[in-house]
Amino acid sequence: MVLALAQTVLPGSDPVPISGQAIAAVVISLVVLAAVSWLLRRGTLVRRSKQAVSVETALALGERRSLVIVAVEGRRLLLGLTPGQVSLVTELQPPFAAELESSVEKGAPS
Repeated sequence: MVLALAQTVLPGSDPVPISGQAIAAVVISLVVLAAVSWLLRRGTLVRRSKQAVSVETALALGERRSLVIVAVEGRRLLLGLTPGQVSLVTELQPPFAAELESSVEKGAPS
């Protein structure tokens, strides 16, 4: 179909057929473009830096009220959220897995 469209003759012009190399170049370009698009959607080509702030978990307490555990720069905070306010409830200890990993890295005495 592409060849048929490419070989249509405009009035007053010479017909110029499209070569197989030109068609192959267009097809390869479209395949590469599709592959890059797919990789970008998956996040493979984008470096994901460690986020400074992340929500570990959230618990709804009622209408528009919740408790949220937020990790910020190595600290874990329990926050109370209402429509008009964000309150620090307490600072939590690091999770056990993180403490264990930290002590193993430091070479804790046995």
